[in-house]
Amino acid sequence: MSDKNYSDPNLKIHKIYTRGGDTGQTSLIGGQRVAKDAKRIDTYGTVDELSAFLGSAIVTARELSSTVPTLSKLTVTLVRIQHELFNLGTMLATTPGEAKPSQPKIGQTDIDALETEMDAYNLKLPQLSSFLLPGSSRLSSELHICRTICRRAERLCVALQREEDPDATTAALPVKYLNRLSDALFVFSRLADTAQGADELLWDPNLASSGKLVP
Repeated sequence: MSDKNYSDPNLKIHKIYTRGGDTGQTSLIGGQRVAKDAKRIDTYGTVDELSAFLGSAIVTARELSSTVPTLSKLTVTLVRIQHELFNLGTMLATTPGEAKPSQPKIGQTDIDALETEMDAYNLKLPQLSSFLLPGSSRLSSELHICRTICRRAERLCVALQREEDPDATTAALPVKYLNRLSDALFVFSRLADTAQGADELLWDPNLASSGKLVP
């Protein structure tokens, strides 16, 4: 008996281009053809965008971990999240009622893991006295980019849920996961700064041109 919850990928990629999307349509997992600018496509496309930017952060974290060992564990966490995002994309690429029991997806266990990691990392971080601005370190900035893309994916999920399946209890899982992940990415960005000894950039409204006193 397999110890895996989900089916392994079952595909063979012989050609990169198929010409199937030349008319502006693409296929969902169930075979349905939809416009490439459909809300469902926009939603899982944004999750894919998040995974791509997360990959950039992973490369940076991996490079830094040779001199900042604390980031080794974070790198492992980020790689796991990439796999979760692909599972989420599979879930979003399937219309309600079409999903199979062994199809990859995200669940409460994935959300619980993010919460556990946030709680553990937060204990190592200084208390905040203002909002943060990205730019204190490269890795922190890359994780902030991931956080903002994650929020966009969350907004799209909310819109998709409201439009297509407002009453389904499972429809809330992608929203809940992305909501928690965006919080986690914020914590991870702070951890990246703390581990490197970088000073966090705190928002000071009076540093704006309009906030300066004129003698």
